[in-house]
Amino acid sequence: MKLHEYQARDLLDQNGVAVTKGRVASTPAEARAIAEELGGKVVVKAQIHAGGRGKGRLVNEGETAAMYEKLTTDPANNAGQVRGERVGGVRLADTAEEADAAAAAILGKHLVSIQTGPEGKLVKNVLVAEQADIEKEYYLSVMVDGSVAGHLFIASAEGGTEIEEVAARNPDAIARIGVNPGAGWEPYVGRTIAARLGLTGDQADQAAKLAEGLYRTAVATDASLVEINPLALLSDGRVAAVDAKLTIDDNALFRHKDIEAMRDKDEEAPLEVMAQDLGVANFIKLDGNIGCIVNGAGLAMATMDTIKLAGGEPANFLDIGTVNDPQRVVNALKVILEDKAVEAILINIFGGMARVDTIAEGVIEAHKQMDINVPMVLRLVGTNLAEGEKLLEESGIDVVRSKELGEAAKRVVEVAGAA
Repeated sequence: MKLHEYQARDLLDQNGVAVTKGRVASTPAEARAIAEELGGKVVVKAQIHAGGRGKGRLVNEGETAAMYEKLTTDPANNAGQVRGERVGGVRLADTAEEADAAAAAILGKHLVSIQTGPEGKLVKNVLVAEQADIEKEYYLSVMVDGSVAGHLFIASAEGGTEIEEVAARNPDAIARIGVNPGAGWEPYVGRTIAARLGLTGDQADQAAKLAEGLYRTAVATDASLVEINPLALLSDGRVAAVDAKLTIDDNALFRHKDIEAMRDKDEEAPLEVMAQDLGVANFIKLDGNIGCIVNGAGLAMATMDTIKLAGGEPANFLDIGTVNDPQRVVNALKVILEDKAVEAILINIFGGMARVDTIAEGVIEAHKQMDINVPMVLRLVGTNLAEGEKLLEESGIDVVRSKELGEAAKRVVEVAGAA
């Protein structure tokens, strides 16, 4: 689960990370009031779950696709300013009145950047924060990393740009420091990070303390990623987070009801929200036209690869898991059929703990509950196969049966093309 920048800043502040002063506003009047509290000189930042806000463009809802094409086809258009003619979702204001005007220009618009996709993102809130007089920008993040079986810090003295760009241009500029999960936080980790950033004296002490706060935040919130870009050395000598990104492990949300309440479903893919609400947790929307229902993540990946080898494009990743309730099959089909791009569906079940007859019952029930007008290919093997086949035969529903995955993939691509 992703958080907005203002939410991430609050959690960082609670865990001892120095952040620049600021609060969230949902109206221009609120932005003006916050700017007055901060002395007038502020930055007004659109709050959406996507990067590239400063380089993005603000448009009306019906103009998002055209703007996205403009940004992606000509690199010259993908440049941003905080003042001037090409301002996007991040703007500087020197007075409370300017903050009011900046918020009015951003709120209620759709922000389109390289990372939002052609639909853009509706801006409902802005962060109003003190302008930071930055002397030097750095990058710092901590994430859960399987290679170290724990938390890994990524640090670079080249902040303010995408870390992927830094990695491609100058890999040596990136430092990786792991945290021993058995020992937990140890002071030398903070000192090492500060040294790799090139900080000394009081600034090094501040950076080490800030890194500890980052680690504390990651552990306390079950975050898979906590990122500060840029981490800044300010002209007054402070080392502080100027931006913040925080992603929470969905599987740990049951432990964090307060954080779960921060979830902004409007920022998430509608089909994925629908899937979660229906108890279909492992669903990811893709760009193809062939819907997939599979039990097991590995088998789901193999199924999508086989569809592509057959010349098709999967419309989703859906691991239905161990099914013991036909309604879950019905719900999975509801989600897939909500996608208007889907022209055919492939159900590939290798039954072990997931019984084939339960899947068959779900498919039959789905046909009773819904008007299914796209062709469906079933490849079912495993536990209670005979019982499942009998149910399908007696039901009289119109489905295509295949015994092998390769054959099923070819058939579903064929029927999708004929749909």
